[in-house]
Amino acid sequence: MTETIHTLVIGGGQAGVATSAHLQKRGIPHLVLERDRIAERWRSWRWDSLVANGPAWHDRFPDAEFTDLDPDSFAPKEAVADYFARFASDRNLPIRTGVEVTNLKRQGSSFHATTSTGMIAARNVVVATGPFQKPVIPTVVTGSDITQLHSNGYRNPAALPQGAVLVVGGGSSGAQIAEELVRAGRRVYLSVGPHDRPPRRYRGQDFVWWLGKLGKWDMKAPTPGTEHVTIAVSGAYGGHTMDFRRLAELGITLLGRAGKYHDGVLHFADDLATNIANGDRNYLSVLDEADAYARANGLDLPEEPAARALLPLPDCVTTPTLALDLKREGIATVIWATGFQLDFGWIDLDIFQKDGRPRHQDGVTEVQGLYFVGLPWLSCRGSAFIWGAWKDADRLAAHISARG
Repeated sequence: MTETIHTLVIGGGQAGVATSAHLQKRGIPHLVLERDRIAERWRSWRWDSLVANGPAWHDRFPDAEFTDLDPDSFAPKEAVADYFARFASDRNLPIRTGVEVTNLKRQGSSFHATTSTGMIAARNVVVATGPFQKPVIPTVVTGSDITQLHSNGYRNPAALPQGAVLVVGGGSSGAQIAEELVRAGRRVYLSVGPHDRPPRRYRGQDFVWWLGKLGKWDMKAPTPGTEHVTIAVSGAYGGHTMDFRRLAELGITLLGRAGKYHDGVLHFADDLATNIANGDRNYLSVLDEADAYARANGLDLPEEPAARALLPLPDCVTTPTLALDLKREGIATVIWATGFQLDFGWIDLDIFQKDGRPRHQDGVTEVQGLYFVGLPWLSCRGSAFIWGAWKDADRLAAHISARG
């Protein structure tokens, strides 16, 4: 038998929970399907010590604060997952866990979803499976007995084989994992590509506050050529600016972007100094814009000239290593902090671009009744964040309500 529902939401993470809350507010009958537990990716796809990259006052839904947390602190991953589970429970949201959707297609005027527990027909479908779907592990280091894993499989230093560690990827995940490893006494190499690195705090305010004031969260599209530039920031150890010079001082050897691998040797691009310089340029530009905003708006915030002082470039940047014999250097583990790909192979509809991204306008697709929420740059820069998904879900719920 086929179960029928007005609106089906696929995915019970932050985007799915937000969508359900807004549909409920509008009295729209709906069902959320989640293949694991609510917000499972926060629990099982993150390392043990992970905390949110934004403070608790920011990385949340407007309708609910974190309990038992200082608003300026950074919530541990389990607290984030518990937050969403509690939010759903308190509002009695119709979320059915342990149910996987394996196929979605259109039949006549409705959608039909094949699930692990049966068929469901719906007038509308909101895909809220998020951007962290298929870990990307480049097939570079082959024919080696070195342990390789994606950052989503890393848990803690003790879980890795003894020996040095190469972390590939200088975004938030890679940089934070590398720092945790070197603090644990491991010898660490970190491959750093193009990145942005905002100040953790400036003139008494967190960088998320500044990006809001400067209108950067509302940017509609990335600057051309920066679509894949990652952001390096950390809420770990109380929160700090992710300065790669400081990581080098801790003992991490910085490298350029990883390239070809041959006969046990991994080669790196000669772009480390450029990547560091561009990260510095981004950092200083945020300070410049924040200062200009404070002057223009008469903000009584203490000036912070010391924030512009940069540490000297370490030797590993001025004299970069371009080839690394992994066995000779004692590297036992390679951690690929190289991001994720979208995986919508279960959606049997011709709505995808060559790169796998759905064609849509702010989450509304060309197929009537089909929506996406929670993806990066869905409507703006903030769309993939907790509060950004909340805003997009509100708008899409209004669209569904108007459709009837």
